[in-house]
Amino acid sequence: MTNSATANQMANAIRSLSMDAVEKANSGHPGLPMGCADIATVLFTKVMKFDPASPWWPDRDRFILSAGHGSMLLYSSLYLLGYGDMTIDQVKNFRQLHSKTAGHPEYHFADGIETTTGPLGQGLANSVGMAIAEAKLAAEFGSDLVDHYTWVLAGDGCLMEGVSQEAISLAGHLKLNKLVVIWDNNNITIDGAVSNADSTDQIARFQACGWNTIEIDGHDQAQIERALLDAKKSDKPTMIAAKTTIGFGAPKKAGSHAVHGSPLGKEELAGAKEKLGITYPAFEIPSDTLNAWRAAGTRSANLRGAWEGRLAAAPADKQSEFKRRIEGKLPSSWKSAIADYKKKLVADKPKVATRKSSQMALEVINKILPETIGGSADLTGSNLTNTPETLPFTAADRTGRYMRYGIREHEMAAAMNGIALHKGLIPYGGTFLVFTDYARPSIRLSAIMSQRVIYVMTHDSIGLGEDGPTHQPVEHLSALRVIPNLLVMRPADAVETLECWQIAIEAERPSILALSRQNLPALRVTDSDENLSARGAYVIAGDKNADAVIFATGSEVSIAVSALDLLKEKGISAKVVSVPSMELFAAQSDAYKAEIFGKAKARVAVEAGLEMSWGKLLGDKGRFVGMKNFGASAPAEALYEYFGITPKGIVEAVTAQL
Repeated sequence: MTNSATANQMANAIRSLSMDAVEKANSGHPGLPMGCADIATVLFTKVMKFDPASPWWPDRDRFILSAGHGSMLLYSSLYLLGYGDMTIDQVKNFRQLHSKTAGHPEYHFADGIETTTGPLGQGLANSVGMAIAEAKLAAEFGSDLVDHYTWVLAGDGCLMEGVSQEAISLAGHLKLNKLVVIWDNNNITIDGAVSNADSTDQIARFQACGWNTIEIDGHDQAQIERALLDAKKSDKPTMIAAKTTIGFGAPKKAGSHAVHGSPLGKEELAGAKEKLGITYPAFEIPSDTLNAWRAAGTRSANLRGAWEGRLAAAPADKQSEFKRRIEGKLPSSWKSAIADYKKKLVADKPKVATRKSSQMALEVINKILPETIGGSADLTGSNLTNTPETLPFTAADRTGRYMRYGIREHEMAAAMNGIALHKGLIPYGGTFLVFTDYARPSIRLSAIMSQRVIYVMTHDSIGLGEDGPTHQPVEHLSALRVIPNLLVMRPADAVETLECWQIAIEAERPSILALSRQNLPALRVTDSDENLSARGAYVIAGDKNADAVIFATGSEVSIAVSALDLLKEKGISAKVVSVPSMELFAAQSDAYKAEIFGKAKARVAVEAGLEMSWGKLLGDKGRFVGMKNFGASAPAEALYEYFGITPKGIVEAVTAQL
């Protein structure tokens, strides 16, 4: 290595703060910050474009610590660079309640944290979405307003996770040349040497996926700088394999798994500081070193000022549209366009599957909102997520608004998180509801980060028919409803589908739209200025002061409505409550909930899924009409009859309680 004394001191500032914070917390991962300090020093002080004085400047470079367990690398760097909310006290309070320095980086917690990472591979997968968003917005608004890079630091664990293959193959296919992944090639995982579990040639792997690759000594700052600058010249995404020593500087634990996920301990910490030449007290960075870092933090201030000048000089319509998009605001024509289309649906009364209703709604939405960017995991013809406005986004044409994600459900979800985090676009993507299993880790992160990501999940029940139990979701609605901060919506007809789309577009959190394969009758046949689905549940048919209340969702609402006449013949008054969203209903006032329940003596819930999420609505004595096990392969009509999800089955459930 040929690092200068100053360069070593700047890197050691990261090491010192990271070692001290982990030691004070008696918890954390010191190995990565110690091993990657030289990489971070060069990247942040010489190459990346950002400004701590304006941390959310739209044209900043993005940095993603995919190996989120090494979070002290990021927190130390943010403090050293002068990010205002990352104080030395925050560094000292690492991993403590209410601190900004959580165990893994948490989006929203502090400026400079671009995404929540920790589950390995997710940050890498998010980065592909961020690079897509940059390329799309640059094609739309021009490189004078959008011209930045996405930088990722990933570890061996990130590259072992399956989602990494989905991510790197998609990025290579799309030639996302402004995406650079730095691989912390330290050959260590928690259990020991990487060779215990993996022998992949990562260089060959990335090259096979269409990436440019560079190999360097991850402790040689001159090599690091050359590699980072060379990566910016590539016409492909770049992977830099940086050979590092985990826990660099630790006298006994460096290069071993012992330094991965535990504090160094008093003796090893002292030995590391002595070996590295760190003579100052814990958490006290010498003024000359801190000043050098703070000066580096101002490097891009002039670039930001020039960018602001270009934005101010842009034509008024371009300027206002760019600002609107980045701020996530909807155009003034939004609500009236939705209201007009709702009137048309009420008049037309279409009998279509809600997946088709969704496409019909999108044909309106995508005309009004140029910021939507759709897609599907190779099921476009089934999910119906495309419209005339959504031509494909490709390596050759960045103006497109439709992502061909391929059979990569997990990466689709993670990329949509990245697109949403970038700002300027509203992502939606489709697959079958059963395949949310493949995407669940990223859906969960959408909810943790409160990102407006819309999951269009079709073929939502046994109603998909002959494909059988492998494709028929029965547990999925309940399994998704237990994720906090996730809206799960299952509309019953075309009007409800439009209303659910409106909710999803206006929400500041992720949404699942669970949509039918089979055609459904129009149930909402009178217009309402109010978005009734936003109530979560409302009376769609029957007597207000009924003896029985029947809750139903999606395709089962029409079955419940059909049961009303049979109950009437038995002298039983009943009402059907459509429940497009349990989460939205739970947020209603107690008075509204009481109005919905009324004084009914019998409660029934009808859903072609498992009962698990219905307990609060059914109470102790209510009855459930739905699935008790997996489905079967047969036409949809035969399956509903076989499993007893019929008007007759509903009547039996009601009369059993009266």
